[in-house]
Amino acid sequence: MAAKLLTGKEVAQKLDQDIQSEVQALKGKGVNPTLRIMIAGDAPDSLYYANSAKKMAEKSGIGCEIEQLPGTMSQDEFVKTVRDRNNDRAIHGIIVMRPLPRQISEDVVKYILAPEKDVDCFNPVNAGKIMAGDLTGFPPATPQAVMEMLKFYEIPLSGKEAVVIGRSMVVGKPMSMLLLGENCTVTVCHSRTKDLPAVCRRADVLVAAIGKAKMISKDYIKAGATVMDVGINPEGDKFVGDVDTEPAKEVAGAITPVPGGVGTVTTRVLLKHVVKAAKLQNP
Repeated sequence: MAAKLLTGKEVAQKLDQDIQSEVQALKGKGVNPTLRIMIAGDAPDSLYYANSAKKMAEKSGIGCEIEQLPGTMSQDEFVKTVRDRNNDRAIHGIIVMRPLPRQISEDVVKYILAPEKDVDCFNPVNAGKIMAGDLTGFPPATPQAVMEMLKFYEIPLSGKEAVVIGRSMVVGKPMSMLLLGENCTVTVCHSRTKDLPAVCRRADVLVAAIGKAKMISKDYIKAGATVMDVGINPEGDKFVGDVDTEPAKEVAGAITPVPGGVGTVTTRVLLKHVVKAAKLQNP
């Protein structure tokens, strides 16, 4: 029996409805939830992402401005601009697009961005809040999107064995904390893990976030497991995940497609975080 396909579309639609009703409730109290996306320079990827986020935000009734700053600006100027946005009460969420130009250090800027406006977990304070189980924090959008999908499709987590492949601060580490928060027993794997397929075959829930196209074959998957594929890797003129999906479907109980899976939900998570930030800033 082929695996159930966990598509992002239905999850995104449900989140859209929830976000829109929360936005209306905030507007009823005189609060207009607003996102600011800051870009230094003109990287095409950053502009593409910012424009699609803006379109989606406005569809949900969230104000969104893209602030494109010169790629030549100094670190001091950029830091001052971020501080000004921190202090602007009309802005509830801020995303600083990365990578930043060479002369601006991420390690400096991430501590400047106000944690309560940091809707994409750039400031280490928010990473710390995930560790501490503090729900006022903002996890990165991708691992939170995985959790939204698991919840929507009612995948049982408590007491289950979860394996996360990848240990980045963007996906792997926060993912492991969010799963731990749902009472999973979590193993985090990486490039030095011995006998990776054997470790992965223990998983009831397998999250692939390694960044290598189709690396995870069906030999890594326990029969009936839920496989969440976070990878987006270019292959010719299309994108593929970290999992070799077609053969994996023969073994897994449920699996996310790429494209059309976790990625579909991530931008909605950012918008959900903007609404949450607006609520926390206007109790």
